[in-house]
Amino acid sequence: MTGGTFWLTGILDVAGIAVFAMSGALMAARARQTMVTFAFFAAVTGMGGGTVRDLLIGAPVFWMHEPIWIATCLSVAVLVWFLPNRMWPVRAVEWCDAVGLAAYSVYGAAKALQYGIPPLPAAVMGVVTACLGGIFRDVLAGVPSIVIRPEIYVTAAAAAAAGFVVLVWAGLPMIVAALIAAPAGFALRALAIARGLALPAYRR
Repeated sequence: MTGGTFWLTGILDVAGIAVFAMSGALMAARARQTMVTFAFFAAVTGMGGGTVRDLLIGAPVFWMHEPIWIATCLSVAVLVWFLPNRMWPVRAVEWCDAVGLAAYSVYGAAKALQYGIPPLPAAVMGVVTACLGGIFRDVLAGVPSIVIRPEIYVTAAAAAAAGFVVLVWAGLPMIVAALIAAPAGFALRALAIARGLALPAYRR
């Protein structure tokens, strides 16, 4: 792995975990929970998808070996706890989640490829990495999961992960593929949030 690729994937990893953790803490804030719940929601949302990914691809579970990941989640939980609710946009959870979705779908796919996973399962690992933390968050909060709403969510993660894998397969350096795929995935999710973009539902 080149220095530029290592730098970029590291940034995607930190960004994905931090904003997912923030979406978890903000969900706890909406429910007016305790500081312990803030920390738990932040950790589960930030690290849940990556944990499942590492277990599936046979990698060491990332947060068991480096304290920075747990520290990041806890720091974000404390930040959200102490900042007044009025400082956060109404749809802050959704926008934080959108950034995490784009970053983590590409990072998850990249890590799978680096562990020798074939392209198609690697793209699936990108989706797993990006989506499971948010699913865990919604289940814990007792709210309908985003994945069962018609609004585009998993599709945006799949587009980013698949786009990244295809670009790498076509011969582009990982750093270039990531710089194309992650913004594309975010743009698709942003359209869903801003315009209610959704896939057609089953009507038969």
